[in-house]
Amino acid sequence: MSPTEVSKLPAWTLRSRLFSSDESQANSGFFRNLIVSYARSNAIETMKCIKKGTLVLEDSQGRQVFPAGTTSTDGAVVLKVVNDNLWLRILMSHDIGLAEAYMEGDFHVSSLKGLLNLWLDNREVMAGFKNIINSICAYYSAVAINTLGRQTLEMSLQNVQVAYDVSNDFYEIFLSKEMMYSCAIWGPEEDGPNGDLTVGPKEGDLEAAQHRKVHHILKLARVRPGDRLLEIGSGWGAVSIEAAKMGVTVHTVTLSSEQKAMTESRAAALGLSDLITVHLCDYRMLPAEFENTFHAFVSCEMVEAVGYKHWNEYFGVMDWALTKERGTAVITATAQPEFRWSEYQPDDFARHYHWPNTFLPSATSFPSELQRIMPGKFVFAGLEDHAVHYPRTLREWGRRLTKNFDKATKQRIQEKHPELRNEKRLQAFINKWHYMFTYAEVGYARAYTALNCWVFARPENVAEPCG
Repeated sequence: MSPTEVSKLPAWTLRSRLFSSDESQANSGFFRNLIVSYARSNAIETMKCIKKGTLVLEDSQGRQVFPAGTTSTDGAVVLKVVNDNLWLRILMSHDIGLAEAYMEGDFHVSSLKGLLNLWLDNREVMAGFKNIINSICAYYSAVAINTLGRQTLEMSLQNVQVAYDVSNDFYEIFLSKEMMYSCAIWGPEEDGPNGDLTVGPKEGDLEAAQHRKVHHILKLARVRPGDRLLEIGSGWGAVSIEAAKMGVTVHTVTLSSEQKAMTESRAAALGLSDLITVHLCDYRMLPAEFENTFHAFVSCEMVEAVGYKHWNEYFGVMDWALTKERGTAVITATAQPEFRWSEYQPDDFARHYHWPNTFLPSATSFPSELQRIMPGKFVFAGLEDHAVHYPRTLREWGRRLTKNFDKATKQRIQEKHPELRNEKRLQAFINKWHYMFTYAEVGYARAYTALNCWVFARPENVAEPCG
């Protein structure tokens, strides 16, 4: 297998081999046991410092409760170690190691959400899991992602192939009918962002919430019948189709052949092919005739993949494509709060296993950089945070994945990805997705991460006549 072929494999197929339990790579011997003992001791010392919440640890050496002296374990998170690779993974990769251990089934836990909340509640303590090995890896991953500027045209294509070209069949089993792979907006009709927990999920709730989000984005973009819309990041055509139904001509850009095929198929089925054109290319490779011809620019949860070093190119395309008089841009993205935001962002679970090399903006860094790079070209016209709506969206995706991953879906995915015919690998793949849904849910629910929506408009471009 060539280096290029290896680079295109999902990340879990590469890292998990370090801890393979196959007989051909037997995990035995004095040296390994010594390292496991050290790694476990280091982890136990860290867990002894837990101050908030209760953790019950069960492994081959017995049962321990943290904090020590806890009299009641009601509501405690119970973690049962199945394979001591858990300790090695945490030693080598810190929080990524914990995720890998979950994917590989190295431990069982009473509540994954509870465990991740416990981790966040005691984040200063959990820093004790860090060591010289994983700290060096984190530092150099940050340098590589941010300083070296990895988002070349080829790397961008490979990143999209890892993230989105699993198969349309797979995404169809957990996304809503219009295939919107971004945060919904929950209204009172669905009992709000917490309605699934207080009232219970109902059939069609996710579809209604996603429909509301799409039309909210189009309203912010100020599109009208006869307008031209440029969308960077097609998804599976949800925004394009709703815009076309309004009489808007849409040019949408994707690097995923799977997304292009489905968007074109759906547009044709609805009789909208004359209004929707899907371009399979990088956003930096658009036709020259696009210059200053679009009234609106929309990009939903795509800019994270651009990379800080390429914001100037992204903003440049936005300025180049929009008309000088009435151009409006709406951009949504997962964001970091200002107090944690940095130009140097190390590897983490989401970057490593779902969206390679992504870079998160903050609410203020993004518009500030736009004004620095494009002074006087745009007015910062609005900012929203939709993070409160994401946890329920993620919970619904997780429910649908569990409910709909049937034998037929399994066979279709295994036909496209023969490596998943190995049942252990397939289970690790499914565990990866469930971990991601819960990991992200906790982050948004705790305001550890935000979901910002920025609106930029040409100067003196009013949203609607008012005088």
